[in-house]
Amino acid sequence: MHITYTLTDESPALATYSFLPIVRAFLSRAHIRVESSDISLSGRIIAEFSEGLREEQRCENALANLGKLVEKADANLIKTPNISASIPQLKAAIKELQEKGYVLPNYPDEPKNEEEIQVKSRYQKILGSAVNPVLRQGNSDRRSTRAVKDYARSNPYKFAEFSPASKSLISYMKGGDFFSNEKAVLIEDETMAHIEFESEGGEVEILKDKIKLEKNEILDASFMDVQKLQEFYADQIELCKKEGLLLSLHLKATMMKVSDPIIFGYAVKVYFRELFEEFKEEFERLGINANNGISELLSKIENSTKKAEILKKYQSILENSAELSMVNSDKGITNLHVPSDVIVDASMPAMLKNAAKLWDKKGAERDTNALIPDKTYATIYEAVLEDLHQNGTLDPARLGSVSNVGLMAKKAQEYGSHDKTFIAKSKGKFRVVAAGKILLEHSVNRGDIYRVNEAKFDAAINWIHLGIERADLSGSEAIFWLDENRASDRLMINLVRKTLKEKGKNIAILAPKDACLKSLALIRAGRDVISITGNVLRDYLTDLFPILELGTSAKMLSIVPMLKGGAMFETGAGGSAPKQVEQLVEENHLRWDSLGEFLALQASLEFYANKRSSNKARVLADCLDEAIAQWLEENKAPSRKVGEDDNRTSHFYLALYWANHLARQASDVELQSFFKDIALELSSHEEKIRAEFNGAQGVRVDLGGYYKFDDEKADKIMRPSASFNAIIEKIGKR
Repeated sequence: MHITYTLTDESPALATYSFLPIVRAFLSRAHIRVESSDISLSGRIIAEFSEGLREEQRCENALANLGKLVEKADANLIKTPNISASIPQLKAAIKELQEKGYVLPNYPDEPKNEEEIQVKSRYQKILGSAVNPVLRQGNSDRRSTRAVKDYARSNPYKFAEFSPASKSLISYMKGGDFFSNEKAVLIEDETMAHIEFESEGGEVEILKDKIKLEKNEILDASFMDVQKLQEFYADQIELCKKEGLLLSLHLKATMMKVSDPIIFGYAVKVYFRELFEEFKEEFERLGINANNGISELLSKIENSTKKAEILKKYQSILENSAELSMVNSDKGITNLHVPSDVIVDASMPAMLKNAAKLWDKKGAERDTNALIPDKTYATIYEAVLEDLHQNGTLDPARLGSVSNVGLMAKKAQEYGSHDKTFIAKSKGKFRVVAAGKILLEHSVNRGDIYRVNEAKFDAAINWIHLGIERADLSGSEAIFWLDENRASDRLMINLVRKTLKEKGKNIAILAPKDACLKSLALIRAGRDVISITGNVLRDYLTDLFPILELGTSAKMLSIVPMLKGGAMFETGAGGSAPKQVEQLVEENHLRWDSLGEFLALQASLEFYANKRSSNKARVLADCLDEAIAQWLEENKAPSRKVGEDDNRTSHFYLALYWANHLARQASDVELQSFFKDIALELSSHEEKIRAEFNGAQGVRVDLGGYYKFDDEKADKIMRPSASFNAIIEKIGKR
């Protein structure tokens, strides 16, 4: 058995250059092998098109290999956050690799022949959340550790004071969305199914064949009425103009890589309707796709003879329509610039903890109309806003904690819908058909967005049992977040009630909005509560509550117990922090907080110790736990300011505290004896090592790339302390 550590993207990838050598050195003392696996965006692109590359450029398909690993009982995987690529990000990564000499095809927006159709199909496998559905072959257990929670209460972040006069609101469609159109069915026997579309003229096209449906799984389907979607956008734009609110769109265009970019594109086209109508032919000539955002439009008109006219009209609309919230006021980057810039599960909690305000073009904080078109999960944010109006500002120093048990295994629910999402080519009917029987049917109009989701029975049962187990172990109140008014939830509620009855348990089942209000009431009273949710709510809540409680979601312990017996340990839910890379390049200061990595490593070591009955692994795990607590107490998280301790120095202090606790323990004499000298050496060189780290800051650095770093350059940048490197090398020597 070994531990596999993933290599990913942006800030966590940079931190790995510093942290992984420390991990390998310490774990080598317990004879634990640590392998790395490159599942970065660039690594996945290279793996997909390796056949056309030079031998030295090729790489293994690490994601496929990890997909096999997580099916094994001894899988032990530590996963750092990776880019869930939007099309603009994918194109930028391809361009960078091409400039580095990789012979890769361009991404074809509109394939013109069979070869381009194949190329686009292969790139589609890399877009969005391509990694998580492969690796998450179990359900999710995410929670704040006691040490993290205690530190947060003692050192609360500053929560912006909420005003009862706030006019901010959460807006969603009142009909025509996925929520209102959903139908579901419980599969009675194993069968093969297909998805078909029958046009108004009676022509039938098979869209997806050979879908294996298992006994007792829940199958659901729904669609977004794009005419009603556009009417919703138009109404909200007028509301914002009337009320003086910022307009802000919140979607998941990375994870929901088929549907949400299209929903985003309609917002762009409705807001800039006059622009797209007046320059329709020119935009078609330039190949402008609204789904990719205003950033691509502004880039492509650089080659247009009508650039000045287009920009004049663009500025006129910005000045006369509803004001857009800004991603970066200084650079003029609006909420509609890039679909991957505003991801709902991160952007909404950030807005809510900022007194429900976002930023305008001058950088001023303003009340905002947050648009979340589909009602399904928008109501949880509506609940937080209602709670703030009713009960006032949240106090992180007094809050209890909301942990989460999330249904995730076997590509459950919406996050498994990518290959079963289609756009209606005309008016007609979508159907799911099995053995000649229509299971689900929807009548749609041209352009409507249709999707089919599954929740496998064994995944659902495992999730329910995991929720009950966490409630029993923690003693906390628990709530199943399921809505009787949603078709698939009604079927899931039946399964939950049956299982609870069999186990003699009494756990509440509430609709998401009611569950959110109840959870807020509990944590305001200082109590803990477990949210037991479906897949998307798992994703949203493990950002929402940690951000409200801790100020960040990157400090969560995230465990995925695999259905086959292995486990994956994810390093929080903090994203891959692209803005932090920008600061590193400009100032050689990385403010990425690796606490998530520390927590994942500690849990991974415990899992290893239990699986292998390894006392040395257990000692390493116990001492790391103590080191993390001390690291928090001593406030060794990275500073945001250049010249002060950053990510690299924070790694040094973890190593110092870990070595100290190993030197003090008496459970393993060999480890104790070895680390006495190491702890002394680290302690005696503390000021020199800090000076070497901090002295390297304040200058611009070259990583040799953005999506694919130059390993030699990145290693040198992230390991600038010769003194520390020498000690780590000494630990790793046998």
